[in-house]
This record gives sequence, C-alpha cells and structure tokens, in this order.
Amino acid sequence: MDTSKEVEIVDFLAEVLFFSEVSQKSLKNFAAKLTIEVFRKGEVIFEKDEIGDSMYVILDGKVKVYERDHTYGILEKGECFGEYALIDSKKRSAAIAALEETQVLKIDRKYFYELLSTDIGFAKGILSVMIKRHRKLDETQEQLMQSRKELQELNDKLNGLIMGATDAIIMFDKSFKIILANPSAHQILENKDALKRNVLFFLDEPSASKIEHLVSHQFLKEGIQKQTFIDDVIKVIGSEGKESNHEGTLSSYDHEGENFYLLILRNIEERLIAENKITALQTQTAYLEEEVKELTRSFGIIANDQSMMQVLKQIEQVAQTKATVLIHGETGTGKELVAWAIHNSSNRANKPMIRVNCGAIPGNLIESELFGHEKGAFTGAVTSRKGRFLLADGGTIFLDEIGELPIELQPKLLRVIQEGEFEPVGSSETIKVEVRIIAATHRDLKKSISKGQFREDLYYRLNVFPINVPSLKERGDDVCLIAQSMIERFSKELNKTHVTLSETDKIYFKNYDWPGNVRELQNLIERAVIISKNGKIDWSDIIPMKNKEEEASKPLDNQKIYTTQEMQELEKENIVKALKITRWKIYGSNGAAALLNIPPTTLASKIKSLKIERPL
Repeated sequence: MDTSKEVEIVDFLAEVLFFSEVSQKSLKNFAAKLTIEVFRKGEVIFEKDEIGDSMYVILDGKVKVYERDHTYGILEKGECFGEYALIDSKKRSAAIAALEETQVLKIDRKYFYELLSTDIGFAKGILSVMIKRHRKLDETQEQLMQSRKELQELNDKLNGLIMGATDAIIMFDKSFKIILANPSAHQILENKDALKRNVLFFLDEPSASKIEHLVSHQFLKEGIQKQTFIDDVIKVIGSEGKESNHEGTLSSYDHEGENFYLLILRNIEERLIAENKITALQTQTAYLEEEVKELTRSFGIIANDQSMMQVLKQIEQVAQTKATVLIHGETGTGKELVAWAIHNSSNRANKPMIRVNCGAIPGNLIESELFGHEKGAFTGAVTSRKGRFLLADGGTIFLDEIGELPIELQPKLLRVIQEGEFEPVGSSETIKVEVRIIAATHRDLKKSISKGQFREDLYYRLNVFPINVPSLKERGDDVCLIAQSMIERFSKELNKTHVTLSETDKIYFKNYDWPGNVRELQNLIERAVIISKNGKIDWSDIIPMKNKEEEASKPLDNQKIYTTQEMQELEKENIVKALKITRWKIYGSNGAAALLNIPPTTLASKIKSLKIERPL
C-alpha cells in the first residue's frame, strides 16, 4: 500500500468509533498492515457458523447481515462487522453479503490483538462501541417489548373478533386439516373436537368438490387472486346430521413456505326461507291471477233448469265436507265452475284453489308439476320448485281431465289421498299436506279401468261424491239465460250496443244441440257481438242449423212462375222446416207459429190441409 493511501486510511479510521481513541502513530503502523478487498454485488463475505479470523471496516458500499431469508440489518461506509468472532472466539452468528460493489478493510486476528495490546485507546474505542450498542440494544428491547405488548393486544382483539363472530371461521392447511375453528364453526360442525379433522368431511359432495377445486387448482395458478367469493351455496353437514346452508369466502395465505386457507361461512337459512316464501307467493300469485282471469270470463253458474238445480244442491251438500269429488261432464259444460263453487262454499274459501289440467302437461313433466322437484333432479331443473300440491296446502286442488293422468303416477296420487304425503322428484324428504281434492273428467273412467288405463282403487277414492254436469242441450231454457248474460258482458267489454234476445232468437238457441256446450256458446256469442250492427244480430246466419247446407242448395228461381201446386209444396216445405226447428211445437213463444209469424190456429189448419205428419 503506498504512502498516500496509508494516510487516507489513517484519516478514515480516525473517524471510525472503534479507532477514535487510538493514537496517530499506532494508526499509521496499523494501517500499513491492512489489506483492501473488493466484493461484487451479491457476493458473500462470510457465512454463518464460520470460524472468525478477521474483522472488517466498510470503506465504500453496503452489506447486509442475514440468516437464510431473514435480513437483520444493513451496514454502510464506516461501519464494522466480524469483531465478535475475534473477541469471543466463537463461530460467526450471521452471514454477510455485499448489496452492491463494496470495498472493505480486512483486519486479521493477529493485528487486531497486536493493536489491542499496544494502544489502550483501541480498548477504549471497543468499550465505547459496546456501550453504544448496549444502549441501542436496550432501546431495541424496550421497543420490542412495546411491540410485543401491542401485538398481544392486537392478537387479543383479533382473537375476540374471530371467536365472537357470528360467521363460522375455519382455518385449514393444504391437506384440508382444520387448524382453527371459532365457536360458530364448532356449532355448525356439531363437533367440539373438529381440529385436525378434514374440513371436506363436513360438507356435502358438491360443496366439498368446489372447495377442493379452488384449493387444488385455482389458488395454485400464478396471478390468480388469493381470495374469492364462492358463488355456490355451501351445505354443511354436522357430525350429528344437521344440515345448514351458507354463503362463503375462501382466502389463501403463505407462512414460511406453507399454504394455509381461511374459509368464512355465513348462514343463509333465514334468507333462503324468505326467498322460498317469496318464490312460493309469486308462484301462487301467478296461479291465482290466472284463475281470476278465467273466472272473470266464466260468468258464474247460471241455472234455472231442474237438471242444473240438482247440481247446485249437490254442491251445497258436499262443500263443507272433506270428501273428494269427481265431476263428470262433457267438454265445455262448466266442470271447473262447479269446482270453484264447491271451494268457495267451503271453509277453505280463504285458501287457494290450485288448478291442474292433467291433459295439458307433458307426461314427463306432470310429476314435477304436481309434486315439485329438487335442484338437479333432472335436466333443466336448475332450481328447486314447489309442486302444486304444496301450493294448495290447506286449500283445494282441482285436477281437471284426471283421466289423462299417466298410469305410473296414479299410485302417488292415491298415496296423497290416503296418507296426505309425497316426496318431490329427486328428494327423499316426505312432505305432508292437507288438501281437498276435486277431480273432473269427460271420459268414462270405468271403460278406462277395463282397458288398464286407470286404477280401480284410485277411481273409488276419487268418486266418493260424484256430480254429473248436464250438457247444454239438456238444460232447456238455461241456454237462453246464459246467452243473454254473455251478450251483456261482451257488449260492455267491446263497447257495443246492447242486444236483447227476442222470442224468435231464443228458438234458434234452444233448437241447436251445442256439441261444444258452454264453451262453444261463449265463442259464438263473442263473435256475434263483434259483428253486430246497431244492436242487431241475425242469429240464423251465426247459429249452425241441421240441413242448412242442403236447404241452401235449393234456392228459389226468381225467373220461374210457380203453379198453385208448386206454391203449396213450397209452403209445406217451409212449415216442415219451422216445425223441425221448434221440434214440432206449434204453440207458445218458441213454437213454429211464432217463428212463421202466423196465428197457431192458422198453422194447425195448414198442417191439416197440407197433410203434414210428424215422422215417428
């Protein structure tokens, strides 16, 4: 080392606390024996547990004091390291590495002790450093104690939050073993010894698969967020079998190279119950709105004929009982009106009556429609759904077209009638209901029984109280009463001039067979009111007549001159036509005389003179 460099080092060491009390003479002799070493960035100067044979003074640059991944501190220009191994002759307590290109003065053990024995100032310097470090250590320990106190307070608060939380908090490791669970978690797990048990054992299969996928796949990918909201309901099954539904979040964190996971579950049972109630009410409202719409177009039961009065009497007799009712009648006779009349006259009138048309629902869906289904019970069942029997609980269910119910579902219906219970599709849970059952059919169910299409035991359970609704052609003057009521209703709805049926008009209504019954009558009336002009309707053009096409094919020839005999034949045909329409009734407002607008005595005389005879 040249003289100028020695002078520079002497001046440098004089500013270092270790050497601040050493004389200039001693420093000059000491500096001449030292070596300068240069270390590149990242280069290790010495390792932990090495035997120390020298100390170092940093001339320029920075080094770190570390052990594995933990850094104890950073040393810069003018600071020393490595002296402890020289003083106590023990192994290095930490490793040192350059953080950037660094120059150091290397002081060998021999020269360290030589200076210590020849210059008391070096001992004073060492003592000053020790005192300073001791004071700093005291301050550090005091700060550490304060930090530990604050950390303990923070841990106590955190522990209080975790243990007092109403949400279930579960911490587990990469093998899914539970390492922490708060009281809320123990409660839903129904196990006070849940620690070290596999968290997946407490979840149903879909929930366990979801958690396992998140841990084993999503959280292991680089760049994936280590916290996620679980978008599916998590179902927990406790050790004693109690099930509960939760929404949850899952987060991941790393500690000393190991992954741990925090699962927070919030019970949503009350919310699900509320949502299910809302869904049920919405579904029920939709059903009831549909029924109200139908009722507002049904005009009620209008009856004056004895055959229909008998039906009303039967309604009164059975309404207050729990008996099942089977309504027989042709299509369009008003069987649903009878069902509504029974329901509204019963003590269930303030409860719903749910209508099901067994013939309008596809066979593969009717079981789900009647009894409900669980989520995933079949393709397309993305949510659970209540069946109509459950919607009708406490009220009435009307099974229209019961003869169309698939034979394989009939035992399930029989069980509901007998036991009042069933299982939804895809569920093992038995549901109890208390429902009044009214069924209706246009079929001869006894024939269906003989063909193997309907169960005999179900027939007798349904047919406890049979009601036969007469066809419209069997109800006499009722057809005119119903028609007039419908005319008034449609005239008001369509803003048309009011139309009143004349006695002649009524003859047309009473002498048509009405194969479509009340439904056909309703459609015909609506069409008639639409095309009416100034309150007038030509019913002869609207109501179908027997042989009308045949009669229309023989028009009078306006160019022909008829003989007396031909005129008599024409008159005879016209009278016979009127007699057929009125069913050979001569007298009265709905007789042939009124239709021909001649006195009944005149008509009787003409029948005799023209030798018109009623066919046998």
